[in-house]
Amino acid sequence: MSKQRTAALIIASTRAAAGVYQDECGPLIQRWLVGKGYAVQLAEVVPDGDAVREALAACLAGKPSVLITSGGTGLSADDVTPELTEPFLTRSLPGIMEAVRRAGAAKTPMAALSRGHAGVSEGTFVINLPGSPKAVQDGLDVLEPILDHICAQLEGSHEH
Repeated sequence: MSKQRTAALIIASTRAAAGVYQDECGPLIQRWLVGKGYAVQLAEVVPDGDAVREALAACLAGKPSVLITSGGTGLSADDVTPELTEPFLTRSLPGIMEAVRRAGAAKTPMAALSRGHAGVSEGTFVINLPGSPKAVQDGLDVLEPILDHICAQLEGSHEH
């Protein structure tokens, strides 16, 4: 990798944004990204809903290599991260989310309820992970062997 890849992350949680509890997913994702050599440009916690759309737009304007969201993928009325993410995606990568749900389902049947998306927005890989640390770790485990390859392809590499 010639230049350092960049990353952004958004935690969609009304309660964490209000300070009701300490977010654990953001630090987990950030440590993982830094451990993989990515420079984290932006990491923020926002309430569920329209604030997620605004954060997505702001993060994507910075053109990171990777944008990971956590939270807002369930069935509650304000869980709208997938709906807010989808308009930004120019290409969908459904196999990645299938793998994330499969990894989670090996541990809990609730993983099937996650409605996140994975795809590309211009040159940025975007993925919606669930809002629990265990589910985030399952998603990161799926990404571990493929993230650098995804980024290389988005950077124009045709190696397989």
